[in-house]
Amino acid sequence: MTLIDETSTIPAGGPTLEQVRRIVTELPGPRSAAILARKAEAVAAGVAHSMPVSVVAAGGGVVLDADGNSLIDLGSGIAVTSVGNAHPKVAAAVAAQAAQFTHTCFMVSPYESYVDVAEALNRLTPGDFAKKTALFNSGAEAVENAIKIARKHTGRQAVVAFDHGYHGRTNLTMALTAKSMPYKAGFGPFAPEVYRVPGSYPYRDGLTGAEAATRAITLIEKQIGADSLAAVIIEPIQGEGGFIVPADGFLDAVVAWCRDNGVVFIADEVQTGFARTGSMFASEIFGIEPDLITTAKGIAAGLPLAGVTGRAEIMDAAHAGGLGGTYGGNPIACAAALAAIDAFENDGLIERAQQIGALLTERLGAIRENDPRLGDIRGHGAMIAVEFVDAETGAPDAALTSAVAKACVAEGVIILTCGTFGNVIRFLPPLSIGDDLLNEGIDVLAAALERA
Repeated sequence: MTLIDETSTIPAGGPTLEQVRRIVTELPGPRSAAILARKAEAVAAGVAHSMPVSVVAAGGGVVLDADGNSLIDLGSGIAVTSVGNAHPKVAAAVAAQAAQFTHTCFMVSPYESYVDVAEALNRLTPGDFAKKTALFNSGAEAVENAIKIARKHTGRQAVVAFDHGYHGRTNLTMALTAKSMPYKAGFGPFAPEVYRVPGSYPYRDGLTGAEAATRAITLIEKQIGADSLAAVIIEPIQGEGGFIVPADGFLDAVVAWCRDNGVVFIADEVQTGFARTGSMFASEIFGIEPDLITTAKGIAAGLPLAGVTGRAEIMDAAHAGGLGGTYGGNPIACAAALAAIDAFENDGLIERAQQIGALLTERLGAIRENDPRLGDIRGHGAMIAVEFVDAETGAPDAALTSAVAKACVAEGVIILTCGTFGNVIRFLPPLSIGDDLLNEGIDVLAAALERA
């Protein structure tokens, strides 16, 4: 491994791998192919993968595979390694904690790092009011517990989620998730008392935020009833649904209606949290203060950790022993989270996310000027997406999206697709990536688009 050049603009605490794209074999190479063959024999078929590689190292803006191929990382493990893979602060904190103790179960023998993480989340999340936090293992687990807390607090049962939303793969979170394949197909029946209404999708519905909110609220009132509703849950920017940014005024109106009717408003910031959107939390972009916020992914730089943070009186609704779990708030994960939060706050990563967003938007916008197949470019910070469409009809073009993504992968660029219609490519680079790699990744995409 070679150290990066001292002139790099990557924030402090960056990578130790050489920051280049280098393809020395076809993908997969022979070593990766052998490991993937073993995977096919040993791992359940439902656990799929999109990249034909086996990873041995990662850092900055690159991922290194078993054959020596160095790939540009535009996915961050689906928005997890936002501070960069193997970030020095995180690696050191994890090693130090592992040498002290690895587990006691916080519900049996508490420890300070759990409290430190809770205090940090209470401080960082939007809202100038008393807050409390509970820690869990995954985003789906955080969402489930947020629903539990809201139901206990209100004494009501019903929950509203939105079209195109994604909230997880457990039974309750599958019920909340909109898209059937691959997340829900054949896995029902799902948890009851979950209802879905249309949200705001400006590119497709053409509605203002106020109009979209009126549509959603009318359906809630007529088909469910506010008196039966415990919570409304939404991703401020919908992730797996296609990085859908709601029209201005939509979230404000929904939050106001929830306040007026005693309904808990839950912001699912599992993918949007921790500097990803150029703000610490996407809720800040829209000027809203959720009652509860769920977090995971970027919180601990790759270690399994999640949280529910919110108004103290709501969080305290659950009885003693009603919240928890054997591994929730594991001490090693908490150590990683504290180091990652230090990096988010002190290493200029929020500003770096804004710079990445500006670069991606400018480059993709220039491509769209000459190619109407790029129907929409949207997002905030280092969470940008392109929706691909038929140039004549504007219909979603999943085939083009898949072809472009596969071509990029073959050239050593990790690209992720998403969207209800399978026609969106999303960009979630680590905030430690350099501009040269970002530009090279877009160059590869542009060439793939020309050939498609």
